[in-house]
Amino acid sequence: MKSNTIKIAAVAAACLVAATSANALNTDKRELKNNMILVNNINPKAVNSFDEMFSEGVLYGRLRSNMFHWDWENEKPGSTADNSAWGVGGSLIYSTGYLNGFGATAGMYTTHTIETDNQETSGGVTFDAGKAGKDTYSRADGSGAHIDVLALAYLEYKFAKSSIKVGRQIFESTMLRSNDTKMIPNTFEGYSIESKDLADTKLRAAYFTRQKLRDHRDFHSIIAFDGRDENDDAGTHKGLTIANIKAEGAEVEPDMIVATVENKSIKGLKLNLDGMYIDEFVSSAIAEVNYEIGLGDSGWKLTPGARYIHQMDEGAGKIGGAALSGKANLGGYTDEDSVDASAWMARLELKKGAGKIMAGYSEISDDADLIAPWRGFPTGGYTRSMAQYNWEANTKSWMIKGAYDLGKAGIVSGLRGSLDYAYMDYDQTKIDAGSIGKTDRGIIHLDMQKTFDSAPNLELKLRAAMVDADASPNSTDYQSYNEYRFEINYLF
Repeated sequence: MKSNTIKIAAVAAACLVAATSANALNTDKRELKNNMILVNNINPKAVNSFDEMFSEGVLYGRLRSNMFHWDWENEKPGSTADNSAWGVGGSLIYSTGYLNGFGATAGMYTTHTIETDNQETSGGVTFDAGKAGKDTYSRADGSGAHIDVLALAYLEYKFAKSSIKVGRQIFESTMLRSNDTKMIPNTFEGYSIESKDLADTKLRAAYFTRQKLRDHRDFHSIIAFDGRDENDDAGTHKGLTIANIKAEGAEVEPDMIVATVENKSIKGLKLNLDGMYIDEFVSSAIAEVNYEIGLGDSGWKLTPGARYIHQMDEGAGKIGGAALSGKANLGGYTDEDSVDASAWMARLELKKGAGKIMAGYSEISDDADLIAPWRGFPTGGYTRSMAQYNWEANTKSWMIKGAYDLGKAGIVSGLRGSLDYAYMDYDQTKIDAGSIGKTDRGIIHLDMQKTFDSAPNLELKLRAAMVDADASPNSTDYQSYNEYRFEINYLF
């Protein structure tokens, strides 16, 4: 790869500080998972009066710093430039006690940039260069302004082993995720219900009306694209513009229905079913199975897994076409006016003690691109590497990944990490036609986390990726780059 590999090794070595530490950021109140999902270890309890709802509530705090650097192999004049960003901020979340099953939660999040190169000028042209720290500032006006937002605000009612939430909330599923890897999570506005009343089964359903992406101050349409003001996520369908939606007489702010089922009735077997429906636009059905097999007395466990996605056109194809780019009449799609599509993927995971290895493969049908601007990634957990989107039609990808907990192995306390290599093979017909702005590429991606017993609420996290991409047809290589991220989290 590139000489910047030396830089990655140097920063990684800096994380190997000598201190006794735990294996993960797991405080009395909360645990921070590898995917940056926070799980509460302490939850508010049932109370006997309205006053106790607040006096017995729980306050969750978080301070975080996120530094980014993006290093292009070749800068494209007037279009791309090496850039850096540094965001600092955090969150305060307060959950009341539960009176007769009723409670409430509010979460305020903030991010301020200390330094950002989001705007660059080259050849007299000013352009948005801030790929590195995209979610550390508001992009609504391109100024790099801070964000202060009430991203969580919901009422909750608990009964038996079920709960109902109304308001602004986080929802984790295959296609919808908080994806809180920058500064502020992706959240939704609406209603949800979760039930664990059936043995070994978790049922969830949601009705969402709006979404707030990580770098937005305001809630917006779940699917409409309008520059930076609506859903401008990297996985959005750019053909579903407000103008195109109105021209077809569809709703600019449609509602979304989501349902998930998770079952573990059979030992070692985990079954997942997801469904999503947006009237006048698109729906999808997702089935996934994972089965853990013990390999005798060796201590090794083998888990084969598979996922199938079936996407159905409910009107989005006529509005914006088959390609996420929104470009039409370029060829390479079975039906340019339909988003009917499917995908399948499979993986094998082998683990023992402190380590595990995984090999995965994914293939998207040669019909239409998968629509997924909700921070859940169709190929996540199989072939998706950091900041990569590989669910365009006729894309084939494979990945190998290894993870090791050096603290658990007694080598370096509190240090754990993972390394993956992914290769993404995009449809050459679409590359030549310009319907996708990507080229075939290989990616090396490193993650490292460090925690400390001497500072049990603190975690350091390093992420680095090296992308070696083919040049676009008859062009210089403007696709290859290195990316570096360094994050500090403190929970209280």
